[in-house]
Amino acid sequence: MKQIHAFFDLIKFEHTIFALPFAYLGMVLAARGLPTFHQFFWITIAMAAARTFAMSMNRLADRSIDARNPRTAQRPIQTGKIRIRTVAIGTLASLAILALAAALLNPLTLMLLPGALIFLVGYAYTKRFTWLSHFILGFTDALAPMGAWAGVRGTIFTTQDLPAWLLLFAVTFWIGGFDLIYSCQDTEFDRAERLHSIPARFGNGVALGLATVCHIITLLLLAGVGLLMNLTVIYWIGLVIVAALLVYEHWLVKPDDLQHINVAFFNINGYISITIFVAAFISVMVH
Repeated sequence: MKQIHAFFDLIKFEHTIFALPFAYLGMVLAARGLPTFHQFFWITIAMAAARTFAMSMNRLADRSIDARNPRTAQRPIQTGKIRIRTVAIGTLASLAILALAAALLNPLTLMLLPGALIFLVGYAYTKRFTWLSHFILGFTDALAPMGAWAGVRGTIFTTQDLPAWLLLFAVTFWIGGFDLIYSCQDTEFDRAERLHSIPARFGNGVALGLATVCHIITLLLLAGVGLLMNLTVIYWIGLVIVAALLVYEHWLVKPDDLQHINVAFFNINGYISITIFVAAFISVMVH
């Protein structure tokens, strides 16, 4: 039991709550309301399994780097609280569950799985060779709402699927933007280790400025989703609240003052994902 508890601590399973609302957003927009229970259940399982697989792969890939970083040196792998074998078993189990969920949703989700796996595995290594890693991480996470849309509709390449693509890029820029903020903690470490990140390459000021641009793009893309889906005023009120939360997130973090970064990263982004999902869900249901 201690190893299982350490595994969930390692991958921060509770933070799945940040990503699930966007997967559910893709799901309810695709269904224009409530999906079937079958779709809801297996989309939830696929989302949790995909995040578990990606996080455990990331922890395995970065275990040596994390051991040298004071910020991450106390993680379960680095302190010996969990065995590498346990992490490997958890990784393979989550992959099997993800494959099962994709197969049980529809043929398209199963067909898309190999492409998704390239990003779920590969994003962990991108910091070793490109400072665009923030956006690759964002795109990887954004596969959740796209996958959920595909899980409901069984299509992603028709003109009716355009909202899913706007949502894909909205989440890409949202997560890419707040990863830029979060990465400011490791600027000096990344430089010393010759790891690639925008803060390490261009400085925290540039990174935070670019994060602001990313989040403006996010809002514009989410507005596009609202227009294409003809969502009600409830969605637009939710979007205004999201904009206010993003402004607050950026106000909390300064290039030379990162003490509130965890509040910005964990708390505010959780509120953002839940707010936009609830607003869209209510809007679709009352339309």
